[in-house]
Formats: sequence, C-alpha cells, structure tokens
Amino acid sequence: MAGRLIYSAITSLDGYLADESGAYEWSAPDEEGMALVSEWERAYGTYLLGRRMYEESVYWETAGEKAELSPVEREFADVWLAADKVVYSRTLDSVETARTRIEREFDVEAVRAMKAEATADLAVSGPTLAAPALAAGLVDEVRLLLNPVTVGGGLAAFPRGLRLRLGLLEERHLKGGAVALRYAVDGVESDGGTPSDGDGA
Repeated sequence: MAGRLIYSAITSLDGYLADESGAYEWSAPDEEGMALVSEWERAYGTYLLGRRMYEESVYWETAGEKAELSPVEREFADVWLAADKVVYSRTLDSVETARTRIEREFDVEAVRAMKAEATADLAVSGPTLAAPALAAGLVDEVRLLLNPVTVGGGLAAFPRGLRLRLGLLEERHLKGGAVALRYAVDGVESDGGTPSDGDGA
C-alpha cells in the first residue's frame, strides 16, 4: 500500500503562516493544538522539509531531554524522532539529526516514487516546498489549523494561481478558538495549466 502525501499548515484566518514582517508568534499552538498536531503527525513515516523549516524543527531532536517540557510537547518530540527526514537544500552541507538525508532539488517524480514505495504517510512542510507538490497533484490531503487572527498579508499557505478542488474530511473546533480542518485533494488546476485529478483521487 502506497503512502499518502499530506500538506499541513498552521495559519491565520486569512491564510498566512507568517505576517509581512516574518512574525508568526501568534501561530504557536496551545496545549490542545499541540496535542492535535501530534495526533495528525503520529502516522507520518517521513517529513519532507526545506532548509528553514528543518532548522526550526531541529529543536525537537533533543527537546525530549529537557525536564521543563509539558507532556504534549514531549509527545510531539517523540513523534519527530520516530520519522525519517528529507531536507531539500542547495546550501546545507550537513544535518544535526538522525534518520535524515539531504537532497539538492525537489524532484516531483522522485517524490512520486517515494510515495509509491512508502508504507506510511509522508508530510511536506512549508509553502515553498509544498507548491510544486501541490501543482503536480502529489498531495493527497491538506490539513489546516486556522487561528482566530488575521494578519493582512505575508507568507501565504498556498501559491498564487493554484486552484484546488477539496472535499471536507473533518472539522474540529478547539477551545481556544482555532479550527482544525482536513480536506482530501480531489483535483488541481494551475493558471493556464491542465486540470489534474491528483494522486489521491
């Protein structure tokens, strides 16, 4: 059985991961949100990461050794450690984490083959890396944690010119006001491009 490719993002209500200054402190999940993220990511066998996302995530490699972690933070650290990581970077020379390899280019066909051979789901992290995967119809599911805030602009969760046909799988309301959404990707269309049913259709 092939693995699915999942794109997840923690965003503002107007669809941004960070505001125009690059700030994203407003997106830090509370305990309930962190537990949800761990629940979502527990099934991932492999993370596909850009350099920046990887460097921000390295913290979790040794976070479990810190006594001040909450139970839900410790659980997420375990989730991170259990998965393989592929880091896409032209400049990174080495990695600080186990079960990690570097690739210089995000090759759509190589990722398609990775999906076909996988026995667990894969996750693509960050909008820049997700863009070619979405455009190629490789993403099977989109997961969004929408925060009750608008920021007016910044780093968008989805690329311009891309149209996705989505089917709602789950909607969950968190006590702090965030809303968790899971969508199946039923089809993809880029501006001027040919519609695709995607791998998950």
